[in-house]
Amino acid sequence: MENSAKRLTKYFTAFLCLAMCSQLYATNWTLTPSSQISFGIKSVGLSIVEGRFNQVQSQLVFDPELPQRGLATLVLDVDSLSLSKPSLKGLILGSEFFDAAEFKQVTFKSTSIKPIAYAKYQIYGNLTLRGVTKPVIFDTTLTPTANNAKLLDVRATTTINRSDFGMRKALGGVGEQVTIQLKGQWKPAQ
Repeated sequence: MENSAKRLTKYFTAFLCLAMCSQLYATNWTLTPSSQISFGIKSVGLSIVEGRFNQVQSQLVFDPELPQRGLATLVLDVDSLSLSKPSLKGLILGSEFFDAAEFKQVTFKSTSIKPIAYAKYQIYGNLTLRGVTKPVIFDTTLTPTANNAKLLDVRATTTINRSDFGMRKALGGVGEQVTIQLKGQWKPAQ
């Protein structure tokens, strides 16, 4: 009788822990205000221009026990873009690049999340830029924040070709490839 009581207590404790862990992780997440979504264009290995989207709508549904059931969505406001070279803002937002007058947002919607190794994932999805949608893969790391278990640290990167999205091809030595990066933290959505 004593062994069955111990077993019952052990199972109840394991169930309670699982329920609490699921409550912590199987939630909707949103990016913290200090998180950054940025891009960089290089030429001959040198940084030509870097940009950061300052207004972002974000959602992540993620449970590390079932990552394949997750989904991620990002909506970036093109007009909120700040650049490392402010003198290029008119050109970058103009019709040859972002065409911000016609296309107000850049969106990413995941189609699948595949675990690669501990805390490492590939997030497959569709990036829509200038009204053109193409598949991309973000190489992503998601780890609990060391000093706050309710936050997830995130680093994600992908590289695209500008011309695939209707942007002008190489211009004055500006590279064709653009690296897009997300770094920051996901917090539980309210």
